[in-house]
Amino acid sequence: MTLTLPPRVSDRAFARLAEIAEDTGEVKALRVAVDGGGCSGFQYDIRFDEPAADDLVLSKGEHKVLIDPVSLPFLENAVIDFTEELIGARFVIDNPNVSSSCGCGISFSM
Repeated sequence: MTLTLPPRVSDRAFARLAEIAEDTGEVKALRVAVDGGGCSGFQYDIRFDEPAADDLVLSKGEHKVLIDPVSLPFLENAVIDFTEELIGARFVIDNPNVSSSCGCGISFSM
């Protein structure tokens, strides 16, 4: 039996949320969702949003990451992180549940 855990947010991702809040002057929650679509079956939807009553809220200080109950099973044991590479900076998901992903890196299958 595999132990299922909620996703976790890295310190680097929370630090980026703090930088964004400092730059914009407002604190916004980051929503991480899984939607059907993309070339491999599922894709991540990462955007700023308002909390809903049934969201799982992962927080550090005033900074929050929101996950809706439909997306939660797809994100078990995942790590939400922030990376800066030559091609750009972005929030990324290290998801152990993914069996394959497409060449573009945006969509995946389970």
